[in-house]
Amino acid sequence: MSVQDDIARIKLQEQRLRFAGFDEQTAWQLGSAMRDTALARKLPFVIDIRTGIRPLFYAALPGSVPENADWVRRKVNTVYRFEAASYRISLEYKLSGKAFDQTRGMNPIDYALAGGGFPIRIGSVVAGVVTVSGVPQRDDHNFVVECLCEHLGVPHAEIQLPPESP
Repeated sequence: MSVQDDIARIKLQEQRLRFAGFDEQTAWQLGSAMRDTALARKLPFVIDIRTGIRPLFYAALPGSVPENADWVRRKVNTVYRFEAASYRISLEYKLSGKAFDQTRGMNPIDYALAGGGFPIRIGSVVAGVVTVSGVPQRDDHNFVVECLCEHLGVPHAEIQLPPESP
């Protein structure tokens, strides 16, 4: 798949993976399932689920490092700024050749061009973000999408990204 195809597929994911509502119980159920899956796969994730600036679920799993928490913070900022998955923004900037820096008001200390942050949408409103950090960015993104599919009852095979082309 090309970068353009990946971007189109991520836009489809953003359309299909929406919530009717989202509260503390939903965050706990989703986060707990993500944690259990990550532990079973021995993935060194930090998992963060929040609405607005309010954290609702957080886990730092074995093998994660303090830097993962900072990556999560920066990915969350990117999702809120663009109201899109952080991996889509990463790919769009890669495709455009534009700089992602302070000249555009985005200090890399506060924003990350990296996959793993995904908007929690209720209808068309971005109400929060679910984010992981710990493995390569495409794998971070794919893990979040897979878990959201499971939680929302969306067939993962219909919207998953294919393996990255060499």
